[in-house]
Amino acid sequence: MDGENTTIWAQFNGADPNKELVEINVRRTVFYPDSPGRNYITVRGFTMRHAATPWAPPTAEQIGLIGTHWSKGWIIENNVVSHSVCSGIALGKHGDQYDNTSSNTAEGYVKTIERGLAAGWNKETIGHHIVRNNTVSHCEQAGIVGSLGPIFCTVTGNVIHDIHVRQLFGGAEMAGIKFHGAIDTEISRNHIYRTCRGLWLDWMAQGTRVTGNLFHDNQAEDLFVEVDHGPFLVDNNIFLSPTTLLDMSEGGAYAHNLIGGRIVPRPELGRETPFHKPHSTAVAGLRNIVGGDNRFYNNIFAGGNGLAAYDAAKLPSWMGGNVFFKGAKPSKHEVNPLVRPEFDPAVKLVEKDDGFHLEITLGKLSDAKHPRKPVTTELLGKAAIPDLPYERPDGTPIRVDTDYFGRKRSESDPRPGPFENVDESAMRIKVW
Repeated sequence: MDGENTTIWAQFNGADPNKELVEINVRRTVFYPDSPGRNYITVRGFTMRHAATPWAPPTAEQIGLIGTHWSKGWIIENNVVSHSVCSGIALGKHGDQYDNTSSNTAEGYVKTIERGLAAGWNKETIGHHIVRNNTVSHCEQAGIVGSLGPIFCTVTGNVIHDIHVRQLFGGAEMAGIKFHGAIDTEISRNHIYRTCRGLWLDWMAQGTRVTGNLFHDNQAEDLFVEVDHGPFLVDNNIFLSPTTLLDMSEGGAYAHNLIGGRIVPRPELGRETPFHKPHSTAVAGLRNIVGGDNRFYNNIFAGGNGLAAYDAAKLPSWMGGNVFFKGAKPSKHEVNPLVRPEFDPAVKLVEKDDGFHLEITLGKLSDAKHPRKPVTTELLGKAAIPDLPYERPDGTPIRVDTDYFGRKRSESDPRPGPFENVDESAMRIKVW
């Protein structure tokens, strides 16, 4: 750029820019407050596209095509959000003079958290957003992103697809949903597919619940839980990508899921990350991740490797009522699992004009030799590091007593997996 001319260098990957449509986008965002603290705003029913949003790590202000900008009580619903250069919807932190200057270390992000607390990162001031029934696609960082901002939120009913599929950027922060600090947040009934990774809960997933979501065709894995101490609950989900879970956390409870892919547990001894006082952003301490301290109840493993990898974890885990098909192996921590290594449930997801249908054959899942218990706060106990129970954000007990469709579960012998009403023969179930 000089006084008279601006030169733009671009790559077109074999396309002729003189024949194709070429767009130059310089609009940084579409709907974004000019300053923090713009509370209780509703964004409903819009189609919003084409924003040149900047790439941002969790230590910096994260600007989306739509963004809440360190506020409280927004409702973002029934919108179509697409073709953001980086992020679609942002629930991220405020900006300050330290943006993009903090070292790329755990210690650097701990300092960001300390500055966030000083800037009002608490239950009274930040979060409590509802993000529902949106379609978010074709973003190259994240469909929905948030560092510190997505506390006490509900993210439900969204369709998120084609995220980071062009791989325009390297590094971290790329996912269908990527949250740092999703304290007491519910992520429910979303459809997440064709992303680099589906849902990434990075740091401080405490009181978080992931329930009733459909994941498939995600490249790395459907769910990545990174350096969280729990307690968090993952229940009634359908996981169909080749890798279901990358587990670099502790204190997770996994119940009534259909798990079609591998599970990869890894300790993380090099970083100390926060855990919190109950239902609060106040930091109670810092610990590293030695691995284990998980609960797996009433899941169906329709392939993959099962739970045997947890046998080597340092902390114990608790397991029961799980079903293992197609070579998936149970853990030594489970007594009397139902294991049918030669049985193939023939899981297939089919897209039709009216939605997505799951084809599956489960056979007989219940008998007197394999009774199952309802999944409750009492059964799950307490996550070891924070020494806190699995409970709702208001402190009342959890009871996983409904299935993927909201149908009531049996109190005496609930069916494994996300569906309470299943046949022994081949089934086709509309799941989205």
